[in-house]
Amino acid sequence: MTDTLVQATNIKKSFGDNGAVDGVSLNIAPGEIYGLVGADGAGKTTTMRLLVGALRPDAGEIQVCGFDVLKQVEQARAQIGYLSQRFSLYEDLSVLENIRFFAEVRGLKSNEWQPRCMEILDFVGLADFKERRAGQLSGGMKQKLGLASALVTRPRVLLLDEPTTGVDPVTRQDFWQLVIKLVGAEVGGGTGRQVDTYTGTHVDRHTGTQDRPDLRLSTFDLRSDTQPISQLPISDLRSSSTSVIISTPYMDEASRCHRVGFMKSGKIIAEDTPSNLRARLNGRVLELRGHPINTLRHVAHQDQDVEDVAAFGDKLHLRVKENAASKVMERLPNEIKAANATLHELRAVPPVLEDIFISLS
Repeated sequence: MTDTLVQATNIKKSFGDNGAVDGVSLNIAPGEIYGLVGADGAGKTTTMRLLVGALRPDAGEIQVCGFDVLKQVEQARAQIGYLSQRFSLYEDLSVLENIRFFAEVRGLKSNEWQPRCMEILDFVGLADFKERRAGQLSGGMKQKLGLASALVTRPRVLLLDEPTTGVDPVTRQDFWQLVIKLVGAEVGGGTGRQVDTYTGTHVDRHTGTQDRPDLRLSTFDLRSDTQPISQLPISDLRSSSTSVIISTPYMDEASRCHRVGFMKSGKIIAEDTPSNLRARLNGRVLELRGHPINTLRHVAHQDQDVEDVAAFGDKLHLRVKENAASKVMERLPNEIKAANATLHELRAVPPVLEDIFISLS
């Protein structure tokens, strides 16, 4: 089996003077969940459309499962399942009719797609709604139907373009459990800890701290520590035949991916495992609480060692220069007091992916 299911080399795409994708390269391994993360307009959707062959690149090469997307587009597409940002199925058709349509368009015979359809509907939780019209489904159920339609041909590569945007938090969690199961994970008990796929390092989901190596990957459920998580030995993961590329604006979803690529202005400006990305700001993030928050923000911005200040709910995260955290923590209380503001708490905290995203943006 090939070590790479998707290989894109220096792909570019412009629309007039707008360079939507500018030199993106990707190498996606079997069994890998890869996250494309970026603000609106960063180039995530255009990259997805280039990978699936819906757009022709101005430059660069793309191979999917060994097939050249430019020269062998039909063979490449036969390996791909694609779920677009917007619901694009037929609302007047039932759930089952939609899946049947896409199965037969892709050349599956009735004795192939019928058992496969019921298997998929059970998998995504729509078996009891197979006769319901797609237009009568909720937003989350429509996304599950889109996933079911994408899976009917047993793709080796699944492209998901912001699949959970606009759906409720519970549905987001359920959708991710489906993605986790799709790459071959087993359901087991959880402890609220995650193991980085590539480094084998434990990462505490609450603190971001890392400790001893382990041989198992754990993808956690954010709802509670007692919820089931999916576990898969790293050796099995690397040999799995299904890969997922998912674009998302949500950092909690990005943290569930094996690797993450941050996009900005059509370029991938950073790519690594979530834990390695967070490690870039170790010792450089302070959390500040107090009031009035606008005064605190202004005071923090004035400090010579503070590079940036970002709001995190009712708190502020301060990104400080390297080896400057202790100096800032010594100075800032007096500076806040001098500005007639109230300090409730100032402490060093482990960086989260939001901190990385903001620093890269």
